[in-house]
Amino acid sequence: MAVLSISSSSHSKFFVLIIFLTYIISLSSNIGHVIAAGNNFYQDVDITWGGGRAKLLNQGKVLTLSLDQVSGSGFRSKNEFFYGKFDMKLKLVPGNSAGIVTAYYLRSEGSTWDELDFEFLGNLSGEPYIVHTNVYSQGKGDREMQFYLWFDPTAKFHTYSILWNPGHVVFSVDRKPIREFKNLEPLGVPYPKSQPMRMYSSLWNAEDWATRGGLVKTNWSQAPFTATFREFKADACVWSNGVSSCNSSDHRDWLSQQLDSSSQKRLKWFQNKYMVYNYCRDTKRFPQGLPSECNVTIK
Repeated sequence: MAVLSISSSSHSKFFVLIIFLTYIISLSSNIGHVIAAGNNFYQDVDITWGGGRAKLLNQGKVLTLSLDQVSGSGFRSKNEFFYGKFDMKLKLVPGNSAGIVTAYYLRSEGSTWDELDFEFLGNLSGEPYIVHTNVYSQGKGDREMQFYLWFDPTAKFHTYSILWNPGHVVFSVDRKPIREFKNLEPLGVPYPKSQPMRMYSSLWNAEDWATRGGLVKTNWSQAPFTATFREFKADACVWSNGVSSCNSSDHRDWLSQQLDSSSQKRLKWFQNKYMVYNYCRDTKRFPQGLPSECNVTIK
């Protein structure tokens, strides 16, 4: 009877090969989920406009957008996504930035697009920035909420996050939730759940409305204005050729994440203290009645 004999050297090589193959299988099972690791904008985004005003620095670890009297600038993610959790570290335009808007958002294509917005409205020196948020579903927006921040967003980097899953959208700043938009489709409220979206960012002039309703104009003697980005992270499902990289067996934490009671309390505290505008309280804007989601008590 033949006996199969494996030397200790061959056994070690075989063991190493098994470990390597296990690693490759594990890696391939996660590809398409953790899309952007926050290390290189060269890999994650395309600069889409600005004529050289958008710059990649530090081997792609930092991206700056600039605005002057001729043009602003912008970029977008290479990938489209269908649900995910998106983080960006951002340092806003310092000094007198009245009339300047820095935007960071998700958006789909087409005339009935979906969109989830962070827009940072500039200010006169020493006055607080306003964070403007909005939710578009099937081309319909008009869901603005605005907040002051509890820190100077021009002094150092802070993390701005958008969680988008089948149940809700959550806007967060430094891991603290500031706004939640629930999926209330059973009540007839459109929800962004049928279109993939890309991440976009831009720096542009909105002096006709951004600062005190357009009363304060941009001081171009302060130009160029510059905002700085780093560490974009997308733990998300990639959408490619009509197919999502996620499937029914995926168990990503963010895919079913909800705000627990403690987070809900922090959200309400923040809104009571820092909210500047809430469309659900603007009865003059909606004389025929507030949007239906405004009349729902969220528990």
